[in-house]
Amino acid sequence: MTLLTRTEGAHAPAPNGPKRGRNLAAVPAFVFMALVAGYMLLPVYWLIVSSTKSQGDLVTTPGLLPAEWHLGENLSALFSQQDGIYPRWLGNSLLYAGLGAAVGTLLAAMAGYALAVYAFKGREAVFSVVLGGVLVPATALALPLFLLFAEVDATNSFWSVFLPSIVSPFGVYLSRIFAVASIPEEVIEAARIDGAGEWTIFWSIALRMMSPALVTVFLFQFVVIWNNFLLPLIMLQDERLYPVTLGLFTWQSQTSRAPDLQTLTLVGALVSVVPIVITFLLLQRYWRAGLAAGAVKS
Repeated sequence: MTLLTRTEGAHAPAPNGPKRGRNLAAVPAFVFMALVAGYMLLPVYWLIVSSTKSQGDLVTTPGLLPAEWHLGENLSALFSQQDGIYPRWLGNSLLYAGLGAAVGTLLAAMAGYALAVYAFKGREAVFSVVLGGVLVPATALALPLFLLFAEVDATNSFWSVFLPSIVSPFGVYLSRIFAVASIPEEVIEAARIDGAGEWTIFWSIALRMMSPALVTVFLFQFVVIWNNFLLPLIMLQDERLYPVTLGLFTWQSQTSRAPDLQTLTLVGALVSVVPIVITFLLLQRYWRAGLAAGAVKS
């Protein structure tokens, strides 16, 4: 009896065998993801290292190797250049992106909610037009927008950059998907039976149910507006209205006759990334919940 037990035990599979096999099979995937992550983070590392160098070290030392630490001096020079024009550019970008994303998200939520909840003639045709707008590149719309604003003498103004930024077909598309997934028809019908009006239902019920998903829309819109370059380039001539992307481009185009601007451009690019990173970190748990809600459609 003892011999039989020992024999069976000798042939019994190890309890951790399948788990260990799965771990080994996942190694190539982890290695591949690590390589992809390193490839994507390499420009960020180069930007951080380059921002700590002086102008002389920037052109005489290898790009990926650090040199003497001059980040404090570079930041001081950045914020004092041209009587402090960079902080104004940064504030312009925050205003364009923050306010534009907030208003754009609200408009997208209204449109997406209406397309999801109300049945009206031509609803699918309207939604198809919205999907068509998603496919149109922003570069194709820049010149027509300039001509439209030129007709009303509104170029070179805050509104010429802000108003086009609040229209987001992709935001409307996401909002409709999220509204379908997160707002049960029974809740809307119960609110109507209780005497709530349509605006009350939207503001008090629908927005709260869609709030995690709308954070995702806000983040997408914020990043798109923050990185917008072509529209301000076409619309604006006054440097005081420039967003940070266009302002850094103007400095970079002058480096041939003012080499010190090369360092300021790199440091300015590094500083311009900080608001986006902070926004993502603050809203991280909300946009994750929004992506999960959009992945399940009832």
